[in-house]
Amino acid sequence: MKKSIVLILILCGFTLFAQEKEIKKPEYIIIANNEIISKEKLGELGKQGLIKAMNKGVTEKERNEFAEKFGDKIGDREFIIKIDLLSEKEKAERQNKISEKNKEIPKAKNRNNELKLNINDSATEFTVEMINGEKINLSDLKGKVVLLNYWATWCAPCLMEFAEFPEKILEPFKDENFVLIAVSIGENKEKVEKKMDKMKKYGVNFNVGIDPQKEIWDKYATGAIPKSFLIDQNGIIKYISIGNSEGNVDKLAKEIKILLAK
Repeated sequence: MKKSIVLILILCGFTLFAQEKEIKKPEYIIIANNEIISKEKLGELGKQGLIKAMNKGVTEKERNEFAEKFGDKIGDREFIIKIDLLSEKEKAERQNKISEKNKEIPKAKNRNNELKLNINDSATEFTVEMINGEKINLSDLKGKVVLLNYWATWCAPCLMEFAEFPEKILEPFKDENFVLIAVSIGENKEKVEKKMDKMKKYGVNFNVGIDPQKEIWDKYATGAIPKSFLIDQNGIIKYISIGNSEGNVDKLAKEIKILLAK
């Protein structure tokens, strides 16, 4: 399927290139299971996951056979794209695999084994160094709601989550007893500073902490990031967020608001 998407982009690129450079685009024809199909049809087959194999070009023998079958429809075109589709048996086998995989999804989402601390546990004490040189002790934040967020510069979902923090969390709660501590795990200060500087163009301009040896991270969790632990005024974990799915930051904001109202 990935191959089909890449190929479609390449084919579209021919058109764009021809328009920009005012040159004639290479002519091609697409043949799937011995039938000529359009680019649109190729796209549909790709989306349906029905493409078994794809060859951008054929042997001389195959070209002659296609020319004999399709005549002028082949003509002098630059190349032939040959597509092999799944058989009915192969489609059924693939569908069974998809069904089995879907059955495993609820199990995959059960990530409690990644958590060393859970809801209603006391948040473990730590001291984190922020990139501006400040050091924060969790115990000094009693009486405030704390959002402890674990992330890394290489983590795309983490950075996507960061982009929502200013508008949905930092700005709404800037005058409240609320603190965001975003801790980069396993990375040095220089690397984190560089990434945060680049993130400014997305409106992300807040202080973050570093945990080069993963000492803070190891007290709370393992596995995937981002992970966020929402800690109440008494140092108790009241909400845990794993990953960055649709509406995730909105849920965090809602839970923060609930705790601040207490």
